[in-house]
Amino acid sequence: MNAIRPRAAWMTGLLASAVTAGLLTAAPAHAVIGEPVADDEYAFTAKLDIDNGMRSCSATLVQQEWLITAASCFTEDPAKGFKVAPGAPKWKTTATIGRTDLGRADGGAVVDVVELVPREDRDLVMARLAKPVTGVKPVSGIATAPPSKGDTLWAAGYGRTKDEWVPDRLHAAPFTTDAVDATTLRLESPNAAVCQGDTGGPAFYQVSTFRVLYGVHSTSGQAGCFGTDESEKRRTASETRVDDIAGWIKAVAARTVLPRVNWKDAVQVVPGHFVAHNENERSDLFVVWADGSASLFEGSGQADPKLPLWKEHKLAAAGSYWKDAEAITSIGVGSNSTDGVAVRWKSGKLSAFEDVNEFGFAREKTLAYSNSWKNARSLAAGSHTGEDRRDDLVVLWADGSTSMYPGTSANGISKEIQLTRADKSREGAQITSGRFTGQKANDLVVRLKNGKTDLFPGFDARGFRDGIALRGEGSAWKYAQPLVAGSFGGGKQEDLLARWADGNLSYYADVDVSGTHQEIQLVG
Repeated sequence: MNAIRPRAAWMTGLLASAVTAGLLTAAPAHAVIGEPVADDEYAFTAKLDIDNGMRSCSATLVQQEWLITAASCFTEDPAKGFKVAPGAPKWKTTATIGRTDLGRADGGAVVDVVELVPREDRDLVMARLAKPVTGVKPVSGIATAPPSKGDTLWAAGYGRTKDEWVPDRLHAAPFTTDAVDATTLRLESPNAAVCQGDTGGPAFYQVSTFRVLYGVHSTSGQAGCFGTDESEKRRTASETRVDDIAGWIKAVAARTVLPRVNWKDAVQVVPGHFVAHNENERSDLFVVWADGSASLFEGSGQADPKLPLWKEHKLAAAGSYWKDAEAITSIGVGSNSTDGVAVRWKSGKLSAFEDVNEFGFAREKTLAYSNSWKNARSLAAGSHTGEDRRDDLVVLWADGSTSMYPGTSANGISKEIQLTRADKSREGAQITSGRFTGQKANDLVVRLKNGKTDLFPGFDARGFRDGIALRGEGSAWKYAQPLVAGSFGGGKQEDLLARWADGNLSYYADVDVSGTHQEIQLVG
């Protein structure tokens, strides 16, 4: 990370920053006091141009299609309050995202803002973009608890500096948390200030490349900012809190994340707990697409059962090695509290990634490599034997036989326990493991090609017994490609998620032995 020294006046903004078109075009271009942000640093910070130069603000990309900023940027007179009507903005608003240097014509994106979703109790608004931004990573996360007094937060924005009216480069500086109120944070600095033009920009905590949003710039004393009398101003800033409304932010962003994807192209859909800062019991979703790209959809933890996922992380580009993955399951294979994945590749290799998260993949270990593994049609992992507190790997082979490998870890798989021999009725079937009945061992669900689907409570090394029919032969579940277990609605039992042949996506909530379960439509 590049070191960024505090500046006598850095460009984070006052909420009510009105800038005329003439001043925007006449801004000086020479160097500013202190160091500007390095190229591509804090690229999630956006510059807002409202009504063709009538007003300038900053914002934060929280999801590929959503910014968060100050509501007062969009009001007639910010000095009179921050109330703004939901819907399309009154004035044409354009966001420049991912360009630390605004003088560059390449990189990032320039996108119109088409919808505002204001938060009624504070100076905050979510702004939807006309199209998702690709190639720019949103801010890493949203805080879920306020900072403590004395904590350091960084702030960034595109506003004035000490000697520039309208700079063309992003700047940032550290501030100290002074106080926390019901809806605001107060930040202070002995040698940095928040200036006009940075309204709506981010205040965030950072560790290495991980940045968590804590606040949005609202008002400021503006000491040292261009055009102010420093002796009459204060070096404090008031930030709108986001930590206590993280759920609301995710719920707004979740509205658009799943419908914009063509789910017909999802060839592997794998629920699991992959994101460490996702502090709820809801599942994330790892997806491999037909073109070989891979994504991770982060769980939102929302009470609304139709909004279980809120952000997509692109993990691999089209044509990656994931095009050769033919069977995948989430599995706890290491010492981490989050899940990894076990993968059966086209070559006959079985491997495990101990870490799969929003940053990518780490620590792949080969578990087995032979032609016989080319016949592993479907994988499932769960706590079936309790051995070593590791997940057990269950395999459904192409001939319909099944095996279990207890206590699978990143160091390898254990000796095979054959559960059943070849069975034509299970050829082409699919298995998934989940907690549906509350028994000590996980349950196993088996879906046959003809739609017949059975639940086997407390499935362990003794194999199939006491199966309970969830759907009969010829049911619509024959079109579920695949049908996988995860926690999406927050109920007592896990759910079954289906990616349908027609590209729709839905899940059945709180699956149990009753066989009747409410379907929650996510896409379609």
